[in-house]
Amino acid sequence: MKVMTLAAVAALATVSFAAQAHGPTRQKVSDSIEIAAPADKVWAVVGEFQDASWIPVVEKTEGKGGNDAKATRVLTLKGGATVEEELNKRDADKKSLSYRITKVDVKTLPVNDYSSTIEVEGDGAKTKVTWKGAFYRGYMNNDPPADLNDEASKKAVLGLYKAGLENLKTKVEKGS
Repeated sequence: MKVMTLAAVAALATVSFAAQAHGPTRQKVSDSIEIAAPADKVWAVVGEFQDASWIPVVEKTEGKGGNDAKATRVLTLKGGATVEEELNKRDADKKSLSYRITKVDVKTLPVNDYSSTIEVEGDGAKTKVTWKGAFYRGYMNNDPPADLNDEASKKAVLGLYKAGLENLKTKVEKGS
């Protein structure tokens, strides 16, 4: 019986240690907005990978490859920071595009291994746009600083989504 108890204690200690040393977990966030415009009009703005001007923090977009898979773009943000991205897939019929960040300073956006999908779903004169992403926090080791932890990463991405979607709504509904 002592052997069984020692084995159980050893197993629990191993499980406890492993739980503390697992590192970051993939975070997932999503936001959506309804826009008073037909889906084709919304898609004409959000579906162009080489033009991210509808995202308020973006000052300039430069890229190669148009809307084809593996197309790239560099977003220059207000203040001068840059974000490099690659288009994974764009489906004009389904009004969906998926991309990933290939290079970003965690001080600009506190994430690693970020991928995202934007979907446009129309119902007559109104459209729902959903922007969802998956990523790891900005600090990949255990015990991250507060500005690079899971909560900070989720807050930053959701803030980007909210501002981007609200600006998209304003832009499309005003026709600019």
